Amino acid sequence: MNIAIIGSGYVGLVTGVCLSHIGHHVICVDNNPQKIKALKKGRMPIYEPGLEELMHECVIKRRLKFTGSIKEACQKSSVIFLALPTPPKPNGDADLTYIENASREIALNMDSYKLIVEKSTVPAETGKKIRRTVQLNLPKRFKDGNKILLDFDVASNPEFLKEGSAVQDFMNPDRVVLGVESKKAEKILREIYKPLKTKILVTNIASSEMIKHASNSFLATKISFVNAVAQICDRVGADVLKVAEGMGLDKRIGRQFLDAGIGYGGSCFPKDVDSFVRLGEKNGYDFGLLKEVRRINETQHQSFIHLIEEKVWNLKEKTIGIWGLAFKPNTDDMRSAASLKIIAQLQHEGAKVKAYDPKAMRNAASILKGVVLCKDPYSTIEDADALLLLTEWPEFKEVNFIQVRDSMRQAVIFDGRNMLDADKLEDMGFEYFGIGRGRL
Repeated sequence: MNIAIIGSGYVGLVTGVCLSHIGHHVICVDNNPQKIKALKKGRMPIYEPGLEELMHECVIKRRLKFTGSIKEACQKSSVIFLALPTPPKPNGDADLTYIENASREIALNMDSYKLIVEKSTVPAETGKKIRRTVQLNLPKRFKDGNKILLDFDVASNPEFLKEGSAVQDFMNPDRVVLGVESKKAEKILREIYKPLKTKILVTNIASSEMIKHASNSFLATKISFVNAVAQICDRVGADVLKVAEGMGLDKRIGRQFLDAGIGYGGSCFPKDVDSFVRLGEKNGYDFGLLKEVRRINETQHQSFIHLIEEKVWNLKEKTIGIWGLAFKPNTDDMRSAASLKIIAQLQHEGAKVKAYDPKAMRNAASILKGVVLCKDPYSTIEDADALLLLTEWPEFKEVNFIQVRDSMRQAVIFDGRNMLDADKLEDMGFEYFGIGRGRL
């Protein structure tokens, strides 16, 4: 099929490249000329394992193109995916300006049937607003009073991609959710995803929109729950790793997302929890559970800072080395990363911060001010009073910790992801502090 992807960020690029890979002709659109120029030259603007290689393959096969023109994409495509940012407003609502603007431009450039598909995470009833926007902005030749003469459909097809494994998630999904309002739209979307051979769940549009919000909010709830458990573990001498293992062996619970740490971040969970809370408020429901999930996540950052202050004592003029800046491993994404809040608080207390991340250094250079960005893990901890591990990159397990110990002013490690072997490090002479490890 001929498919357009409007928005070439994480979701748009992964969706576009993978749809092209399974056989469709795809044109990716973005309003950033520099990004489109880079993509046309074969440069991927984000880090996602396997994505750049797949993009080159699809371009060579002439199934993948890039443009800055929605008009061009509309003319060449019958199915148009909206993969645009929906950033949070100050009150927690999702800002749907990009969705509205794209819907208006699609309407102005339509001249035949189009299936417009929400791929972005949007609150319930967004599909209705897209339909109304398109109807209001269609050229006059397609209107006869209140009658619309040009057939089109709106659908919802939420993404369930994890940064760092997005290509694999797309190619091997747990399910594909289709929110549709016509058999025609359902048939087209089923045909698009037919090569994946997975469970397809068909719903109305509102249910599809809710599935994405409910899924992300539930996963955020699991993370905040185990972080609350970790707080009690530290107080009673229990080890949250063993507690989580014991819980996860229950098939009703499962082990995934029961990793205690410094809280969730990224572009999805914080925004989606806020948006779901606001959706409840606007419809007369106080989602107190999610408010507490959000509160626990915020206090987790603060608890980590308090632990550092307690063990290192005064932070003023102390040198703190940080390993990991991205919100999770295998990505360069620093949006809402826990590292940002922790670094800001350290700087507020007068600490000197040195940091390293395997993939996020370019983003870090544009975001972080007053932080010494280092070339490798070892230069990060030279003469440091403490080491903070904030992202669980596998390579951090492989460093020479004897060299690390001998380079530091004080051999103190704060493991914000419970990634390292506490007993081994303590045998080497480190003071080790994790999250909920019962060692405080």
